[in-house]
Amino acid sequence: MATTSPLDEHAQKGEYVIRKSGRPFTKDFRIHFERAHDGVPVSPFHDIPLYHDREKGILNMVIEIPRWSNAKFEISREKSLNPIVQDTLDHAPRFVKNFFPYRGYIWNYGALPQTWEDPDHKDPETGAPGDNDPLDACEIGRAVAPGPGTVRRVRPLGVLGLLDAGETDWKVLVVDVDDPVLGARLRDLPDVERLLPGLLDATRDWFRFYMVPDGRPPNEFAFGGQWKGRRFAEKIIADCEDAWKRLVKGKTKREDISLDNTTLDGTPGKLDPDEVRLPPDEDLPPAPIEQDLDEWFYIDRKTAEDGEGSLSGNNMTIVLEMQE
Repeated sequence: MATTSPLDEHAQKGEYVIRKSGRPFTKDFRIHFERAHDGVPVSPFHDIPLYHDREKGILNMVIEIPRWSNAKFEISREKSLNPIVQDTLDHAPRFVKNFFPYRGYIWNYGALPQTWEDPDHKDPETGAPGDNDPLDACEIGRAVAPGPGTVRRVRPLGVLGLLDAGETDWKVLVVDVDDPVLGARLRDLPDVERLLPGLLDATRDWFRFYMVPDGRPPNEFAFGGQWKGRRFAEKIIADCEDAWKRLVKGKTKREDISLDNTTLDGTPGKLDPDEVRLPPDEDLPPAPIEQDLDEWFYIDRKTAEDGEGSLSGNNMTIVLEMQE
């Protein structure tokens, strides 16, 4: 019997529960989704609708990474029914490093279901192909998501065009419409600038440098890092929804993507839900984390721009002693 995730109050009104298997912070950990009312297994990529209310422009968002946390969870493209898994780096579970002044992810981070950035299509806005994933979303409401697998109702506010290793990787800024303070007040980027000053600049800075502590160069942006507003974001979402429709109907090359679903009649990946067997629901203790999640990295932005990397807390102490 599947159990509900510890969702916040408004998420309990939703239609989905999660089933966890494997030990957290290992390669075997999985979060599968089921419909709450009948227990039918679903894919968070293909079965959860993009729109909670299309007429009002309210989207569903699948939270993969709660704010302030470091474990990089993501919807798996390849596995049947696309469970949430932990990404790997150098064959080990991946944790994003803290770099001053940011601790972990600075928003609730996740994906918009039923969207796809097509790697065989050059985005006319960026001139680069898509990254083969659902659209990423950064949710900026006040409440920290209780865990991966939360499904929230959100409104798009704007979008940032990240270019990651030559691929288009849009970051859609959204707000939880059920947030009692910000949900009704944030409608577009000017509202974010007015009510949450500094957040847009911090978000761009985070995406620019977050891979530098892992030895990667700073990321690039489309439009010189300029944010685009709600209407532009809605166009990107519509384009990626159309790309997903072609994908799930088998009308475009799918590469390593599993199209398995239980609700989309007439699609090549449609499964009989009565034949789907998910792993038993488990509540196992997390595995030990080898990485020091309290370590901070201090990045000289100009030095990083020149390709000279970052300094950890320990290395920073050594440099300061040498300068003395």
